[in-house]
Amino acid sequence: MFLNYKKIGETGKPLIVLHGVFGLLDNWLTISKTISEQGYILYLVDQRNHGRSPHQEPLDYPTFSSDLKEFLDQQHIENPHLLGHSMGGKTIMQYAADFPGTYDKLVIVDIGPKAYPIHHTKILKGLNAIPIDEIASRNEADAVLAEYEPIVSVRQFLLKNLYRKDEGGFGWRFNLPVLTTSMSKIGAATTYDAPVNNPTLFIRGEKSDYIKDEDWEDILKIFPNAELETISNAGHWVQAEQPQAFVNCLMGFLKKN
Repeated sequence: MFLNYKKIGETGKPLIVLHGVFGLLDNWLTISKTISEQGYILYLVDQRNHGRSPHQEPLDYPTFSSDLKEFLDQQHIENPHLLGHSMGGKTIMQYAADFPGTYDKLVIVDIGPKAYPIHHTKILKGLNAIPIDEIASRNEADAVLAEYEPIVSVRQFLLKNLYRKDEGGFGWRFNLPVLTTSMSKIGAATTYDAPVNNPTLFIRGEKSDYIKDEDWEDILKIFPNAELETISNAGHWVQAEQPQAFVNCLMGFLKKN
C-alpha cells in the first residue's frame, strides 16, 4: 500500500507524524512548519481509510503498524523519531512493539496503550445522517451534524474531510462505512511481547481524561523509559489548542541527549 504523505523541511532528523481517528495529515500542516524550523524533516502521513490514502480494510493496529513499516521502507527512512496523536499514537505504540530497532524516540499524544470504550457513536450517527449525495453546501452538512454534535470546533474538524468531487457533489476523505463498523478496533489495546525501551514521551492535555494518573504505573511497565508531560488549558487536541506549549514540550524532549 502507498500511503499519501507530505514532506515538510529539507534537512535534519526525520520525524514521522500520524493523525488521529477522523483526521488527516492536513491537521498538522501549520504546526509542522514550526517544528521543521527546529531542524527536522517531517513526514505527515494519512493512515489507511483516512485522507487521501487508500480506503481498504482492515482497520486495526497490526495493519496500521505494517502500513507504517512499508511506508518507511518505501521512502528509505532510517531510524526516525515517531509521533502520533490519539489513534496515531496507538499506531506508533504498536509499531514500536512490532519493529524494534527501526526507530529512535517516540512521542505519544493524549492516548495510552490500554483499551478504550467506544465513545464516538453519536458522531458516527451524525456523519451517517448527512445525505452526502444530496447536499449542495458545507453549511447543509453542518446543519445536520449540529443535531448530533453541539461543539462547533468538533464539527469543523470533522467537516474538513468533506470535499467536492471532480464529477460534482461531495464525498468524504475518510472511509465512513469502515469507520462505522470498525470503531471498536480503534479503541482496542495495543499488544506487546516485551517492554519498549526507547525514550518515550507521553503528552496529555490537562482537561483530557485519556491518560489518567492511575494509568501511569501500567504504562511504565510497557515503556520503562517513558516520561509524562501535562499541558495546561488543553484537552484531547493538545497540539491544536496549545501549539506553542506543545512545540516547546516536543523540542525539549527530542533535543535531549
